[in-house]
Amino acid sequence: MDVLQSLDAGLFRFINLKLANPWFDWLMPALSWHWLFPPAVAALALGMIWKAGRRGRLCVLLIVIVVALGDGLVVNTLKKVTARPRPFIAHEDARVIIGRGGSYSMPSGHTANWFAAAMVAFIFYRRSGRFMFPVAAIVGFSRVYNGVHYPSDVLAGAILGAGYGALAVWLADGAWRKIGSRWFPIWWQTMPSVFNPDAAVPPPADPPAQPTMDAHWLRLGFILIATLCVARIGYLAAGRIELSEDEAYQWLWSKHLDLAYFSKPPGIAVAQRFGCALWGDSEFGVRFLSPCIAALLGVLLLRFLAREVSAVAGVLFVLAVTATPLLAVGSTLMTIDALSVLFWTASMLAGWRAVRDGATRAWCWAGFWAGCGFLCKATALFQLVSFALVLVASKSTLATLRKPGPWLAAGLVALSSVPVLVWNARHDWATAHHLQSRAGLEGAWKPTLNFLQDFLVAEFLLLNPVFFILVVGALVASIRAFLLTRPKRDASEGGVSLRLYLFCMGAPLFIGYLVWTLRARVQPNWIAPAVIPLMALALIHWLDRWRVGNRAVRPWFAAGIAFGLVATVLLHETGLAAKVAGVAVPPKLDPLVRVRGWRALSVAIDAERMKLSAEGKPVFLIGSHYGITSLLNFYVPGARPLAAQGDLQAFYPTSEHAENQFHFWTGYRRKPAGASAIYVLPLKRDSAPQAPPERILREFGSVTHLGMVHSEHKGVIIHTAQLFVCRDLKP
Repeated sequence: MDVLQSLDAGLFRFINLKLANPWFDWLMPALSWHWLFPPAVAALALGMIWKAGRRGRLCVLLIVIVVALGDGLVVNTLKKVTARPRPFIAHEDARVIIGRGGSYSMPSGHTANWFAAAMVAFIFYRRSGRFMFPVAAIVGFSRVYNGVHYPSDVLAGAILGAGYGALAVWLADGAWRKIGSRWFPIWWQTMPSVFNPDAAVPPPADPPAQPTMDAHWLRLGFILIATLCVARIGYLAAGRIELSEDEAYQWLWSKHLDLAYFSKPPGIAVAQRFGCALWGDSEFGVRFLSPCIAALLGVLLLRFLAREVSAVAGVLFVLAVTATPLLAVGSTLMTIDALSVLFWTASMLAGWRAVRDGATRAWCWAGFWAGCGFLCKATALFQLVSFALVLVASKSTLATLRKPGPWLAAGLVALSSVPVLVWNARHDWATAHHLQSRAGLEGAWKPTLNFLQDFLVAEFLLLNPVFFILVVGALVASIRAFLLTRPKRDASEGGVSLRLYLFCMGAPLFIGYLVWTLRARVQPNWIAPAVIPLMALALIHWLDRWRVGNRAVRPWFAAGIAFGLVATVLLHETGLAAKVAGVAVPPKLDPLVRVRGWRALSVAIDAERMKLSAEGKPVFLIGSHYGITSLLNFYVPGARPLAAQGDLQAFYPTSEHAENQFHFWTGYRRKPAGASAIYVLPLKRDSAPQAPPERILREFGSVTHLGMVHSEHKGVIIHTAQLFVCRDLKP
C-alpha cells in the first residue's frame, strides 16, 4: 500500500510540477471548466432532443440521470467514505491553478461524470467513443495537472463513471423490457429495447385486448408522481438543509397545541405534530408531510384532468407543477402554503362536481375541504368569493341557491371558524390586529406603484417566467371570451364551463392581491392557492390553441418545463451552479441561505452561554426576532427535548402588546432575579453593529457587547449574529 501511495504521489508531482508549461497553464484550467461549456452542452442536448429522434432523446435523458445520480449518490458518498485530502493539502509545493475544491479527493467527480456520459453516448452512438473517451481522459489529466486530484483519483473516477454509466443503461433496458411490455404495451411495441430504440415489434395477427393510450398516459403520470415523491423524501432524509425560521416557529406551535395562534389557525401545528410523532423532532419529522401532500395533490389533479380533459393533459400538468418554483418549494418545505394549496384544490375539485351535478353530498365535501383550508390559513375565505362568482355565472347555477347544498357548504366553513374565533375572543383579537397590520390598514392609504412592481417581478420569477406569460395570456383571452359570450350565456340555461369555473377559482385571489399592492406590500406566496386553477386554465386554453393549429405552443411549453426543472433543481441545491457554470451563487442571492447554517450558529451561541454560566448564575437566551428565537430552541444542543416539554431555552423580549406567539407563553420574567442572559441580534449582510433595544436595557442591571458569531457554508459566511451579555435580571 505504501508503495502504491508513493507511486501515486510521485506521478502526481511529475504531472503537476515536471510537465508545467505556459501553454498547459492556459489549456488545463479551461478543460476543467470554461464559460462556454454549459451553453455548448445545452445547445447540443437541445439539438439532439429536437433532431435526433427517439435515440437522441433517450441518450440525453439517460446522460442527465446518470450524471446527476452518479455524482450525487456514488461519487459524493465515496468521497465522504474515503475522506482523502486533496493533494495540495499534503504537498505544500503543489501547483494549484484553479479554485481549491472544498470536498475530498477520491474519486474525481469531473472524471466520473465525463466517463459516465461518454459510456452512455457510446452505447447509443458507437462512433462517439472516438471523441468522448479521449476528451474524458484529457479532462481527467487536467484535474491532476491543475493540482486538485491524484492520478488514482482520476483512475477511480474513470472506472466508476464508465461502470455505472453502462449499468444504468442495462438496468433501464431490463426495466423497460419487463415493465413496458406489461404496463405500456402500445409504446413497447414501437420500442421494445432501450439499446435499440429504433426497432419495433410487429403486432401479432390476433392481438389481445390492450389498454387505451389514455391508460398509458395515466400510468405514466402515477409513476412520475411516485418517483418525485421518493426523490423528495430522499432529499429530505439526506439532511442537506435545515429548518427555516417559520418552520422552527411552527414546530414550537406543535408542542403547544391550541385552538389557534397569533398569526395563523391551528392546521400547520397539527400537521407538524403528526409528522414529528412519526419521525421524531427532527427536520425530517417536521417536513415529512410536505412531499406526501405534493404527491396527493398530483394524484388528485392527474385524475381530475384525465377525466375532464385528457390523460395527456394530466401528465403535462404534473410536469408543469413540478417546474413551477413556488409550488416546488412547498413540496419539500413544510410551510402553511402546502396545506392551503391542498385544501383549496380539494374544495375546488369537489365543488366542480357539485356545480356540474348539483349533488348535496359534493357540496358538503366542498365546504368541508374549504373549512379545513380555513383552519390552516385565512386565505381560504377568498374561495367563498370564488364559489359565489360561479353560482351567479349562469341561470342554472344561480338556481342552485334554492337548494341546501351551497348553504350546507357555507355552514361547514362557518363551523370551522369557531376554534379561531374562540381563541381570539380569549386573547383580545390578536389575529385580527395582526392581519390588519400585515394588510397595511393601520394608516391612511397613499397610492403607490412600488409594491405592484415588486409583486409582479416576484411572481414572474416564482411562477416560472414562461408559465407566467402563458397564464396571463390565458387570463386575458378568457376574460375576452367571457365578456363576448355573457349575453348568450344569460339568455340560456346552460351551466358553467370548466374554463369559467377554473377562472373563478383562481382569478379573484390573484387579481385581488394584485390590486391590493396599490396600498400595501403583498408577499408573493399569498397567491399560492390560486396557482393551481390558473395553471389548469392556461393548460386547457393553450391546448385548445394547439388543436386549432398554433404550433408555437409546443416549444413555449417545452421551454417552460426545461427552465422550470433547472430552476427547481438549483433551488434545492444551489451548489450545482458552481459545478455547472463555475460560478458560486453569492450568499445574498442564494435562497438556501435561509435553511443553512443555523445549527452551527446556535452551537456558537451556546458556547458563549456556557462560558457565561461559569459565573454561577442561570443563563438563558433572548432572540431579537421570533425566527431566530425559534431556531435557537430547535438547534441549541439539548434545547429540543426541553422545548418539546414546554421548557424554552430561548425567549422573545417581553412586550406590553402581542407581537408574536411567544407573548402567550411563559417568558423569562419568571426567571429568578439576578439571572443572566445573552441577547442574540442577527445582522443583515454588511450591516453595522447595533445597540441593544431599550426594553432589554430596562430589564437588566447591565448590558454589554459580547462580540459577533458567524456560521459558514463552504468557507463563506452566511449568518452573523451580534451578542450582548445581559446581567442581573431585575425583579
